[in-house]
Amino acid sequence: MSDMTDKLKRRLTTVLCADVEGYSRLMETDEAGTLETLRRYRTAMAALIERHDGRIVNTWGDAVIAEFASVVEAVQCAIETQQELAAQDPHLPEAQRMRFRIGINLGDVMVDGSDIYGDGVNIAARLQELADPGGILISGPVYDQVHNKLSVGFDYLGRQQMKNVAAPVTSYRVTVNGTMEERPGIVNEVATQPASDEHPLKRGVRSSSDWFANLPRPVAAVLVISGFLFLINAFSGLHEIWFHWPTTAMLLIVGLWMVFRRKPTQERQEQHRTGRRE
Repeated sequence: MSDMTDKLKRRLTTVLCADVEGYSRLMETDEAGTLETLRRYRTAMAALIERHDGRIVNTWGDAVIAEFASVVEAVQCAIETQQELAAQDPHLPEAQRMRFRIGINLGDVMVDGSDIYGDGVNIAARLQELADPGGILISGPVYDQVHNKLSVGFDYLGRQQMKNVAAPVTSYRVTVNGTMEERPGIVNEVATQPASDEHPLKRGVRSSSDWFANLPRPVAAVLVISGFLFLINAFSGLHEIWFHWPTTAMLLIVGLWMVFRRKPTQERQEQHRTGRRE
């Protein structure tokens, strides 16, 4: 038991999961042709993953799991993969074309030899299952790292409860309008903006709800408690205002907790980057 504990390590990494939409249907129609196409597409994917400093962790059936030291490189690799595969076999009818779905997550994983396990991998796999054929779905932590670094758009899909994942996962759909070369240095997030004909009140409520949902849980809890304290203070009479004292204390405690919590995470990221360079 101690030997297994010694070998099992953890690291923060970017996980990419991909699989073929409708693979069983394609195999039923043409086993030999589908397998040949899958091998050809995987060769193209492997070359792109290597080009972006990633590595293939595992493959089984039609699925591929890869990891990257850089979040930006992982998303860029996924975009180029979907663009390159979309250009393959243009002569085939749409129903016979092979389309991959890709999910990407940044998270902590357990490392056992060359394999990785844990929620970091599970979330990437669940995102892949929800992605459109030929599409890319990313988690909130991935979005935070890449939304101002890549010339693509992002559709906010909200927080979704996923199988075997305790907390809801914030997800975004990557939208590519044209190639990266055609739109250098332009960050397109039009898809994330509300429709122009949406009622302003509804738009405001939705924006507030999204903002609150993305807050760290301790901060959100303090805001809710502070609201209740204000109401109690208001109903008991505003001639003596006291609710700001416990609110200030709670905010101070949460602020210190977030600062000390962030420091070990940053140290792990730095250790991981240093390890990759060595």
